[in-house]
Amino acid sequence: MNKRERIQAAISGARPDQIPYSLWSHVPGIDLDPKLNAEHTFEFYKSLDIDFIKTMNNGMYAIEDFGCEIDYSEIQKGGVAKVVSTPIAEPDDWNRLSVCSCSEGSLARELLYLKLLLEKLKGENVPVIFTIFSPITTADKLSNKQLVSHIQQGCHKQVKHALEVITETTVNLAKAAIGLGADGVFFASQMSSYDVMTAELYEEYGKPYDLRVLNAASGGWMNVLHAHGNNIMFEILKNYPVPIFNWHAWETLPAIDEALTLTGKCLMGGLSRADITARNKNAIQHQVFECCKHTNGRHLILTPGCVIRYPLDQSMLEYVKKVKESVESITIDLS
Repeated sequence: MNKRERIQAAISGARPDQIPYSLWSHVPGIDLDPKLNAEHTFEFYKSLDIDFIKTMNNGMYAIEDFGCEIDYSEIQKGGVAKVVSTPIAEPDDWNRLSVCSCSEGSLARELLYLKLLLEKLKGENVPVIFTIFSPITTADKLSNKQLVSHIQQGCHKQVKHALEVITETTVNLAKAAIGLGADGVFFASQMSSYDVMTAELYEEYGKPYDLRVLNAASGGWMNVLHAHGNNIMFEILKNYPVPIFNWHAWETLPAIDEALTLTGKCLMGGLSRADITARNKNAIQHQVFECCKHTNGRHLILTPGCVIRYPLDQSMLEYVKKVKESVESITIDLS
């Protein structure tokens, strides 16, 4: 099987020749330059022989064109990007947002990165999925985490105006990415956690806008829902119209077998990103073993639950594939 066929087999529940896997991280200092990012992503893919590529965009690109200033300096130290300034200081500021164009600014930059990457990958038969963020995730980042507070203050019209604007922007971006040749989107949902907001609020301010974006991306065959963080709203997310479900397995529920049974989808995950960063080889071996045991190698793409944080160790990244091949050769019943 080539890589595309391997991923397609995993999605359908057929037996792949081996369990597909992938890894990804942020690349500060590189990810603001489309050409450099495409070259780095291609080299990352070739050096680790991963089975699909998730674009390694910076985590704040979706809010730049709305007027935010971002500090990325902590990422190389293992930290996260921070919003330095935002146009959303008061609830009425939401009303001033307008739809961002995909032909200029940060959105054009990320689409150029995708275009250059796809050109480098011609003939490789490796799927590429483009990272986008749920509208409510973008809104929360844009407001420097004031969103829920503004909703609780009763500023419903202002917030919903912003969500309409952000959704239209994101729909256009998703369509553009699929149109360029991406095999799907990696739909990052970072607000669908009971630790962040109630299910009732998410049903009103999250889900309807999520579904509009995912429907716009329906031309992709490898769309992935990334349920970010702890205590995820699994009951809401498990039926989203995507073939692949990704979450922080081992860090938060559901368990592997539970997710497989209750979603009926291909699972993407199973590796703790913190254990990769910490070079905890025994933990990674155990996680691969448990994934193989619970799925018998079907409906499974082994990946981290989220972006691998710095510092990265090349030998540890290479170990992931090595231990996968070792464990699956012993545990998977090929009969």
